[in-house]
Amino acid sequence: MTNRRSFIKNASALGAGLWAWPLIDQSFADEVNLKWNNLSITPPAESASNEDFWSWVRHSYTSSTNLINLNNGGVSPHPKVVQDAVQRFTALSNEAPSYYMWRVFEKGRETIREKLAELAGVSSEEIAINRNTTEALDTIIFGFDMKAGDEFVTSNFIYPNMNQAWKQRELREGLVRKVAKIPMPSTDTAAIVKAYTSQFTDKTKVVLIEHVVNWTGQVLPVADIAAEAKKRGILVMVDGAHSFAHLNFKIPDLNCDYFGTSLHKWLCAPFGTGMLWMKKEHVARHWGLFPGPEPQSDDIRKFEAQGTRDVPAELAIGQAIEFHLSIGAERKFERLHYLKQYWVERVKDMPGISFYCSEDVRFSGALTTFGIEGKTASEIHDHLWKSARIHTTTISHEGIEGVRVTPNVYTSIEDLNTLVKAIKSI
Repeated sequence: MTNRRSFIKNASALGAGLWAWPLIDQSFADEVNLKWNNLSITPPAESASNEDFWSWVRHSYTSSTNLINLNNGGVSPHPKVVQDAVQRFTALSNEAPSYYMWRVFEKGRETIREKLAELAGVSSEEIAINRNTTEALDTIIFGFDMKAGDEFVTSNFIYPNMNQAWKQRELREGLVRKVAKIPMPSTDTAAIVKAYTSQFTDKTKVVLIEHVVNWTGQVLPVADIAAEAKKRGILVMVDGAHSFAHLNFKIPDLNCDYFGTSLHKWLCAPFGTGMLWMKKEHVARHWGLFPGPEPQSDDIRKFEAQGTRDVPAELAIGQAIEFHLSIGAERKFERLHYLKQYWVERVKDMPGISFYCSEDVRFSGALTTFGIEGKTASEIHDHLWKSARIHTTTISHEGIEGVRVTPNVYTSIEDLNTLVKAIKSI
């Protein structure tokens, strides 16, 4: 029993990743401990290709073996430990919903808020828990006091939901949109910054920047753009749907005023969980999307007035954070970039293939979109599905015609070998 307890204690350093493995005997425990100890002193960039470790991570998920899911950018599965937490909290809630959810579990949201704040490198009094990036950014977009003629800047790669929110304000209130035409793909920071600054005027009130462009995977130099905006007194909001728990950063690194993300993407938290960050100095004067009892309060919680909500899912965010930390933010990013490079390097010399995201680690992570000359996005997508049951998503936007491929930490090298073979067979 002592040996088994010792193994459990040591395995906890890996988080939930090892719980999918049976506790067999001391020799197995010794082997696990040896591998983990070796990994812990290995630089993250080198551990990116340690398939022993990543096989443990992979077995922490319940992903299908009947298809290869390479559309994790849409929404990611959560590891078994997170699934179990949702089930536990849901089962208990069903014993007496209004008691457990509203009188007991509601208090647990404060712990989750603190954990998210620590992960983001900010104060817990600047974090609101909501359902997704759309809700977070819509809260920001509709909360500004702006008048007819005031300008805002977006890019030509804005996400559709944000585009629609701004469009409504244009139509109803006479706001004026200016569009930054981002070069894509690009590793030229100055050119990207200029695309934004060329649209700034003395009427510009706010700029929305995509940290990772969902259409292609391009990482934008947010802090550089923000620095120029701040010189002009322009507020900066960041779409972090694809960057949080993917890229290795803290929110203050971006020099922004507002940040929204979906936790069910790269943090692998329960579906329908998200996060809004707002600099404390803006909270009191920012209007809520769903008004609370004190609309001008400086309490960040005023942005959580959603009515009945999925409390079990919110509480299970804690398990997702612990799982993320057990891997390590830097190690996770290195693995994700490694997976992207693994398949790209094996097909990039094919005649007619093109990529809409740089290979440079400063400007890319796990996502990338590729096209093939003479093929539509749908034709590529359908071939991957029919030939190898590979699930991806099509991209047709701003001259981009292709398929976005998005692996995650549970993706195996075998899966990517299958992808390479399928692409070469087109």
